[in-house]
Amino acid sequence: MSHSALIGPIRPPGLHVTSFNIRRRGGLLGSRRLDRWTERRWLVRELLRAEQPTVLGVQEALPDQAAWVRDSLGPDYRSVGRGRSADGSDEGIPILYDSRRLELLGWNQLALSDTPEQPGSRSWGNLIPRAVVTAEFADQRTGERFTAINTHLDHLSPRSRLRSAHMLGALAAAQPGAVVLTVDANCRVGSPPYGVLTREGGLRDSWTTAEHRLTEEWATYSGYRPPRTGGRRIDWILVSAGITVHAAGINAARFAGRAASDHEPVHAAVTIER
Repeated sequence: MSHSALIGPIRPPGLHVTSFNIRRRGGLLGSRRLDRWTERRWLVRELLRAEQPTVLGVQEALPDQAAWVRDSLGPDYRSVGRGRSADGSDEGIPILYDSRRLELLGWNQLALSDTPEQPGSRSWGNLIPRAVVTAEFADQRTGERFTAINTHLDHLSPRSRLRSAHMLGALAAAQPGAVVLTVDANCRVGSPPYGVLTREGGLRDSWTTAEHRLTEEWATYSGYRPPRTGGRRIDWILVSAGITVHAAGINAARFAGRAASDHEPVHAAVTIER
């Protein structure tokens, strides 16, 4: 498949939103050639340089990987977020944004737990800390404000995913304006966490509500295999009322048959309604 941009740089009033689990360096598959960050990082760079999203929610980014992503996008991109551990180390879920277009008004990071203000805290059966980053932006071209939320739900504990979804729904509902949530949910569309987010949080799935779909409904977890339909779409971009989704796509780009990550990035072209 081609690695040309699905959406690419976008003109105002449009916003290009991307969610991308870049797969942390190392881990159980670290010895496999397809999984080696030293080889994959160039593919991540090529994909991001083509797409140039306005807002990018990244999952599984160790500090050096987050720096690579930011450098790949160019000198005008900034990021917020820290590692999920108590001291701010380990993998993170940064939000990156194009500072030529967006002004950062404020940001915060919370633990997905009963003690969200305590970094690194765990409550709901997840063995590793989980977190959420929120960032409020003003569009310097249109004056519109919105909040971006980025997170990564637990891969093992259904209880943790469900409790996290309740917290995220409340967080989204508490924002003063439009909200975009980027998430590796580690569960299917139609699952209980999906239901919570689309009910309690008042969020809509950009894929199902898009005016145009740019690709097949690829499974977003590929494990570096060729893209396929009929699998699990576990990476989502969800949007609140006040946002129109013009186009959505799942970027199953391959570079000489190789994937940049074991997840496919998901994209949406949106506008914030006045």
